[in-house]
Amino acid sequence: MVFTQPARRFLSTLRPRCPTAAGGGRRQGQADFLASSVLNYCSAGARGKQACNACSYGMERGVVSIMKHIRTEVRGMHCAACSSRIERVVSGMPGVERVSVNLAAETMDLSWDEAASGFDTIEKRLRDLGFELVIPRKEENSSLDLAITGMHCASCSSRIENVVGKLPGVISASVNLAAETGRIVYRKDACSQRRIREAIADLGFDSRPMAGLADEYQTKRQESAHRLAAMKRRMMGALVLALPLLSLSMGEMLGLPLPSFADPHASPAVFALLQLALVLPILWLGRDFYLIGLPALFRAAPNMDSLIAIGTGAAFIYSTWNLVEIMLGIDPQMKAMDLYYESAGVLIALVSLGKYMETRSKTHTSDAIARLMQLTPETACLLSGDGQREIMTAEIEAGDLLLIRPGERIPVDGRVENGRSAVDESMLTGESLPVSKDAGDRVIGGSLNKHGVLHVRTEQIGEGTMLARIIRMVQEAQGSKAPIAGLADRISLYFVPAVMVLATCTGIAWYVIGGVEFSMALRFFIAVMVIACPCAMGLATPTSIMVGTGRGAQLGVLIKTGEALEKAEKVQAVLFDKTGTLTYGRPKMTDLVNLSGTFSENDLLALMGSAEQSSEHPLAEAIVAAARAAGVSLVQPDHFEALPGKGILARVGGKDLLLGNRELLLSAGISLKDMDSGADHLAGQGKTVLFLAVDGLWAAVIAIADTLKEEVPAVIARMKRRGLRLVMLTGDQETTARAIAAQAGIDEVVAQVLPEHKAGKVVELQQSGLKTAMVGDGINDAPALAQADVGITMGTGIDIAIETGDIVIMNGNLDGVLTALALSRAVMRNIRQNLFWAFAYNIVGIPVAAGLLYIFHGPALNPMIAGAAMAMSSVSVVSNALRLRFFKG
Repeated sequence: MVFTQPARRFLSTLRPRCPTAAGGGRRQGQADFLASSVLNYCSAGARGKQACNACSYGMERGVVSIMKHIRTEVRGMHCAACSSRIERVVSGMPGVERVSVNLAAETMDLSWDEAASGFDTIEKRLRDLGFELVIPRKEENSSLDLAITGMHCASCSSRIENVVGKLPGVISASVNLAAETGRIVYRKDACSQRRIREAIADLGFDSRPMAGLADEYQTKRQESAHRLAAMKRRMMGALVLALPLLSLSMGEMLGLPLPSFADPHASPAVFALLQLALVLPILWLGRDFYLIGLPALFRAAPNMDSLIAIGTGAAFIYSTWNLVEIMLGIDPQMKAMDLYYESAGVLIALVSLGKYMETRSKTHTSDAIARLMQLTPETACLLSGDGQREIMTAEIEAGDLLLIRPGERIPVDGRVENGRSAVDESMLTGESLPVSKDAGDRVIGGSLNKHGVLHVRTEQIGEGTMLARIIRMVQEAQGSKAPIAGLADRISLYFVPAVMVLATCTGIAWYVIGGVEFSMALRFFIAVMVIACPCAMGLATPTSIMVGTGRGAQLGVLIKTGEALEKAEKVQAVLFDKTGTLTYGRPKMTDLVNLSGTFSENDLLALMGSAEQSSEHPLAEAIVAAARAAGVSLVQPDHFEALPGKGILARVGGKDLLLGNRELLLSAGISLKDMDSGADHLAGQGKTVLFLAVDGLWAAVIAIADTLKEEVPAVIARMKRRGLRLVMLTGDQETTARAIAAQAGIDEVVAQVLPEHKAGKVVELQQSGLKTAMVGDGINDAPALAQADVGITMGTGIDIAIETGDIVIMNGNLDGVLTALALSRAVMRNIRQNLFWAFAYNIVGIPVAAGLLYIFHGPALNPMIAGAAMAMSSVSVVSNALRLRFFKG
């Protein structure tokens, strides 16, 4: 039984917590469920209070799970230890089926049973851990903030509130006369922005949506920009103070002259107090390390900030104790040389610099989404009975008629009602050449009208447009995780506590066993604490996925999940559905052999095109299209009769026509023996051969074929050079299938296969140990796409394709498959580089910080250098991921 997509979504929300309830399907939501048993279904057949034999899962009759899924923002994460801890804690809560936290995107993907754990319970649990889970906005109601001009007194604002407040669907209307603003809360299903603004305009006032409230994503970008600016101010202040602090404390060793009043030998108290005066404001500027790190430590959930707080705090406390002894006159000259204020101050400054650079780099990981969002124009020109007027894009409604001038972007999806132009869809599909658009053609919101004027009837608006769906898909992909991230996540969870234990053991070992002074042991302790970097491990995978999927979207390749990206890299065999994938999916007349001796080719096209106008057969459409392309005049036939399985009998312009297969003409007594070899030659090329007789005389041979896409032979050749096994699947006859495959360059063909049996060939290859990718249009090959390790859909049937498969090739060009496979390899290579650097840095850096070189009479690592190295490790990982922005395919 197959359900429609809405029914499938509804039923999936009622799925019980039973491992077999998905019908054994590989992907969640692919199984079909019986509506009649929705309250009590388990695929192994549990009924009432009976236990399911397959999973020993018992259910009370009528009790079902309320499965929900959200993707929401998590605030307060600072390193991989934070994201790993959230995953561990939340995954252990009752009813939580799946949780994935993305450190780079600062999001959480959660699937859970609300009957077992409410969202408020999960939100409170995260708050107890020190994180903020942003509650998703309810979609039923929407708020509109307006700048209103033309008001002169309180009666004006009151009148607007009164009139707008009475509109159907408006929940509340509040107008501020002094600020000349208004805020209207309304139900989106009963009212619209346009209706509200029209009501205000009818009262004689002008209104305009206030800038900066356009979009949740833009708001988040603005918050990031403000946070980045604040980080820069603090970082610059810390660096400015750290330089004189470093010069004062290390000046004598570096040969820099110090004024006599600050000389540690002549005035140790002044020397120490000056350092304290410089380090205190640095610690204040870096207070977040303590405000975040110490509470996390007290909750037994330490993070990277905890390491910095303990390391710098230890240096500060030790130095302050020495300052007290200096003031008390206890060996002041010696104690003045044993201060570590510069370690605390410079560490805070350098780590702040690293965090700033890391955060700034992370903001660029979503540049692709920002560029996609910029494709939608702010305003559009609405055509109505009283002329044309400019409206906000957010006010466009389905069924509106829009005027699109040359050089303007199309605001929403629709169809051309009048006009002709070339439209640039490159930013959405990756197709570099403009696409010709005529009346009846579909246009996509965000594409650029190049030349002519178009009248477009809107169809999809708001979140329903293709651009909005692409953006949503890219955001979901950027928030997903690849399996390769699992090891880093597991290590990150225990990394910080392990480093704290190791640093403590290092300090004690050097002091007790190594016999070094306490200050030297403290130096080793601090170095180990601050050099360890869990952030680099946590950022290694998500940053690469974010940049890679964003770059893919710019190239017209939509990758839905990080898992699909990882699997695509391992593909060894690629199976192609023929129609619509290797071919254009529409028959085209390729050959016309004129044998009449009395008619020209255009005469024959006019006769055949006129006769076939009355037929709905795909071959007839190909003949009519060829006639129209040749510019000949078509007339209505005087007589038309379709002969099923043979062809047509027609009378056009006083001439009797027979047009069809060999049997049709033979049954009419017309001999074809002189044309057998020519017809067989055309049929051998994979073409359908038709024969034409006019007034009982042999006239022409016509060949029709679903032609191969121009780029296919070159793409197939490149895939072969990469060692991929290639298979073509088709329902065509063996001869036709072999001919098409030969043109494409594919050696392995499975012909006369029904759509539901295509998955069998995928299984066969998988059983032989090959990782498979299935390339199709998502229309009649869904089982094969689901069965393959990676399902790749072509954007020719774009509405269906975007909901099907793991990867979507937006322009329907086979080059996109190569781009997808190459991009997956580039991203996975980038991830491995990041992981290698992250692990190698910690594996090498921590032993050096612990004094490995010092054991063999080498140098001891200065804590300031350790802190700088830690800060740069995260920056290097993010910077390496950003190189994917320049991937060309």
